[in-house]
Amino acid sequence: MCPDEIFGGYPWFHKQEAFDNACFPWSTSMEPRQALLSDSLIQELRIEEYAKNAYEKTIQETPVLPGESAEEKRRREVSYLNLKWFMVTLLDRMDRTSMHCGLEARVPLADHRIVEYVFNIPWSMKCPNGVVKGLLRHVGKEWLPQDILWRKKSPYPKTYDPTYEQVLTDQLKEVLANPNAPIRTLLDTKKVHIFIDRPRDYGKPWYGQLMAGPQMLAYMLQVNYWLEKYKVKIM
Repeated sequence: MCPDEIFGGYPWFHKQEAFDNACFPWSTSMEPRQALLSDSLIQELRIEEYAKNAYEKTIQETPVLPGESAEEKRRREVSYLNLKWFMVTLLDRMDRTSMHCGLEARVPLADHRIVEYVFNIPWSMKCPNGVVKGLLRHVGKEWLPQDILWRKKSPYPKTYDPTYEQVLTDQLKEVLANPNAPIRTLLDTKKVHIFIDRPRDYGKPWYGQLMAGPQMLAYMLQVNYWLEKYKVKIM
């Protein structure tokens, strides 16, 4: 866990748009992320303003080395954004999940000594000859089989089974039909019903790397479950 953030494995470390756009590289547009929210909530939260301020503050505090090229400086910014935001979210989720089962997990690659050291390694060494996470792969030559060592990065698997999607759809319709469902205060139910009835494009995520249609349905159900379980009051 965490080699992508530390050694530059995510697509946005390599794509030109991540260098051209002044925003979180994994979140180039807020439009799909708030597409199902109620208009009043969007106006109240001012999500785009928050993201812009958070991004700019993080960029301002990014450590740089004297004499770095503009490209290397930007790679450092992208790396710092990942460490400060993306990786923190993953580590927090892993910690909560493991502790729920009575386990205290450790992430060896996220040891602060490794993170601090690798942060200053030039990109030409992290990604030699364009090999994603090339430095980490070369380090593992003595211990890992070749087919594992050099295989292409693959995100976590997603469930596309139509039966699974239908179960999610039916459950979400029940939630939306319940006037007391807490998530209704966050969503525009008309937008959600349009989304439910829309044909799925499994070849392209709805947003991010993984959030395709079924995952979005499951996410809304999870949020509603969390709001109910912890009796969160939304004003």
